[in-house]
This record gives sequence, structure tokens and C-alpha cells, in this order.
Amino acid sequence: MAGAMGGGVSAVGIRCQVGIDENGWYSWRLTANNGRVIALGAVAYPDDALCRAAFQDLCESSEGLVGGVQHAAESNGWIWRLRDADGRVQAESARAYERHSTCQAAYDRFRLLLQGLAVAEAIPWDDAN
Repeated sequence: MAGAMGGGVSAVGIRCQVGIDENGWYSWRLTANNGRVIALGAVAYPDDALCRAAFQDLCESSEGLVGGVQHAAESNGWIWRLRDADGRVQAESARAYERHSTCQAAYDRFRLLLQGLAVAEAIPWDDAN
């Protein structure tokens, strides 16, 4: 999975991490090689296997998902969200962006990254955590 994907999006060092919240539910986050969080899963799952399967499904169905940039209600910035066919948020930006254009570019890169992960040999899980 080393190298670059279409659109100049690099997958080198990308990792998907699964974490457990205070209630014992699992969610994923995608991190870049510099440790910065690229995206967060917006849904929590009762076990690790379901969480991983949901991320795999997200990658495989990414071309059919809808989403976009919107003003962040909790700040003065912009966030992006990716929704399933039923309108439920499945992934979201890890932070608010100051500029709409920067947020849109981050959203577009995330969409390309998901498409690349869908055809990769394996999801780059970070099982060290």
C-alpha cells in the first residue's frame, strides 16, 4: 500500500486506529504519517470486529456516499461530513478549518483516500494502540 494514489493523495504512513470510548464502544480514526488525525468515524460499535468491518464497508462504498462542507455549529470554522444513503453521518473531519476552501480540499483528499483504500491489498490497521 505504499506509494501514491490517484489525484496525488499519498497513502504512505496512513493508519486506521480503533479506539474504545468511556462506554466500551469502538470507533475508528484515520491518521496521517505525521500523526495528525485525518478523519473520525461518526458511529460507535459494540465490538472491534464490527468497527473494522464498518470502516472496510465505508471504503468499498465511498463512491456512492454523499457529503460535503458545512459551517461548524460549535466554532467559527468549517467541517466536512460524509453520509450514507440514509443520510446518517459515517465520517467527519477531525477538526474545524478556518477557510471553506481548505476544508473542501481536505474533504476531497479524504474521498480519494477512501477510494484508494478500497482497492488496496489490506487496510493499514494500527494495532499497536
